[in-house]
Amino acid sequence: MRAVSTLSVVVLASAGIGHAVISSLDAGIARVDAFKDMKNRPRAGHGMNVLLVGTDGRDRITEQERRAFRLGGAACHCTDTMMIVHISENRDRATVVSLPRDSYAEVPARTDPATGQQHPAHAIRLNAAYAEGGPQLTIRTVENMTHVKIDHYLEVDFRSFMKTVDVLGGVKICTPNPLKDAYSGLDLTPGTHSLTGGQALQYVRARHVDGTSDLGRMKRQQRFLAALIEKTASSGVLLNPMRFRDVTRAVLGSVRADEGFGTDELLDLGRAMRDFSPSSSEFTTVPIGQLNYDVKGLGSTLKWDPAKADQLFASLRDDKPLTKDQPSPQHHTGPASAPPAPATPVEVDPGQVRVQVENGAGTSGLARRVDAALAGAGFATTHRPTTAASHVPHTVISYDPRFDKSARALAAALPGSELRAVPGQGQLLRVTAGADFKDVHRVRFEDPGQPQPAPVRGNEVVC
Repeated sequence: MRAVSTLSVVVLASAGIGHAVISSLDAGIARVDAFKDMKNRPRAGHGMNVLLVGTDGRDRITEQERRAFRLGGAACHCTDTMMIVHISENRDRATVVSLPRDSYAEVPARTDPATGQQHPAHAIRLNAAYAEGGPQLTIRTVENMTHVKIDHYLEVDFRSFMKTVDVLGGVKICTPNPLKDAYSGLDLTPGTHSLTGGQALQYVRARHVDGTSDLGRMKRQQRFLAALIEKTASSGVLLNPMRFRDVTRAVLGSVRADEGFGTDELLDLGRAMRDFSPSSSEFTTVPIGQLNYDVKGLGSTLKWDPAKADQLFASLRDDKPLTKDQPSPQHHTGPASAPPAPATPVEVDPGQVRVQVENGAGTSGLARRVDAALAGAGFATTHRPTTAASHVPHTVISYDPRFDKSARALAAALPGSELRAVPGQGQLLRVTAGADFKDVHRVRFEDPGQPQPAPVRGNEVVC
């Protein structure tokens, strides 16, 4: 998750602000020889592949921060988060693939450069490759599993992440359900929140909010990364050299990168990605075939789905988008048109929400239109709209408090509607459509117990 802030460096470079600013950025990055003496590597594909790694380093965290944001305990000297970011060859798309840290992996045979000792290939959890052999073994293991050639390596920690969020003035995220984790200290009510650096760290670190551990956490990390891109693109950072300098200085406190990622590469990205936006990004998690794959000596791991994973990584090698294509901003030739509003995530499958629609405005055909629109959005309407006993000025959703999650899902599809609790009403929710009804907003059910079911664009997961 701290790798999120490193991607912001790439996005921030999109301003093409000037060689002097970018050169100072290059000079401030700590270097690591991540590809030294590496042989038998995968064939290079199209575009650029960056391995973003967030380590568990905590030595730069103050005691006050350690207490405030529940950062106690010893660091494991391993990778807490790992993502492959693919930048398309024409630089108009970024694809982010999360690699679960508990993934079953096989470390390739190697020779320890310091001692000359031979280490045979063996099974391991993916996040332990860093502790065993640093960036080089991490890259070799990822390449061995994905057959995707890694072009650049970027690594960050807690301190860099928090500073980046704070210097941007916070990042806005939204959640359809409460998020509370006693371990990280995360405590968010349903709705929209602007998170500071420490709060954002709690959000992307939380693993105990819904019983899904890393799978749910990776979804939140992807959602936060999309929100970070949106904030960066909309806040004027890319067009203001002084703010750009402040943000990059904040990021540079603990960034490490391979020696080949320098000024020329940043300028190349900067010139090509000026129109980058959340809709230019897409997010997914490597497909999981078995959630509790038990390995002797390791315990429970996550086993990838070989066929689906191969298909995913083939798309990266061939520089193909994972989501449906849409014209990029720089190639748009017709009249400007606003993209469709992103679907709001809800915590109940709309197909499980039973709805009776009533006409509370007296407008002919209103209940029939609302019923059809809600059915089109996936809700289980009765298809038998009726006339309400009395008129209402605003649309009302009447619900039994026992089905409050269903009511919140329905309210997400009817923005501005009034929620009215009616104890004893039962499972059937009642919508009394008022004169203020305009349309039904799209919603998207997210099962917290499953990995990301399909790749999503950044604009589909931001508030």
